[in-house]
Amino acid sequence: MSTVTQVFDSPPAHVWKVIADGWLYSGWVVGASRIRDVDEEWPEVGSHLHHSVGSWPLLINDSTRVTAAQPGVSLELLARGWPIGEAKVRISLEGLDDGKCRVSIAEDAVRGPGKLVPKALRDPLIDLRNRETLKRLELMAAGGAGRKNQEAQGDAAPNQVEG
Repeated sequence: MSTVTQVFDSPPAHVWKVIADGWLYSGWVVGASRIRDVDEEWPEVGSHLHHSVGSWPLLINDSTRVTAAQPGVSLELLARGWPIGEAKVRISLEGLDDGKCRVSIAEDAVRGPGKLVPKALRDPLIDLRNRETLKRLELMAAGGAGRKNQEAQGDAAPNQVEG
């Protein structure tokens, strides 16, 4: 598997909030162009998010399924993008001193034509893509993505009028 790692200035909880909001997936995952639907249980094992990959007008609609999850620590996905194929992806978070976090993404093709590309060519392309994915994820975590909606919902409850 191709693995890339980056240290974020954000704590693991902030990074996990972005990952756990399936509607944000296309904002940080390179290649995912839009989210069409997210299972309410996301990111629990067996849940799906339904995305499109590619660029308009050449979009492929498919889905990604959670195959393993340890909230706040790791998420394993089966990402689909047929006819290109399927990839196994593992995202790991490790808390560091000073509120920082080490984030790793390990990925490789597991089915389809993408698996036919020799590993010596496939890995550098996956590395390049996932380095940009980590940059996007870091910016979203630092900017409060995934937390702002929860804070707004929490603030809304006390203002409700009982009837």
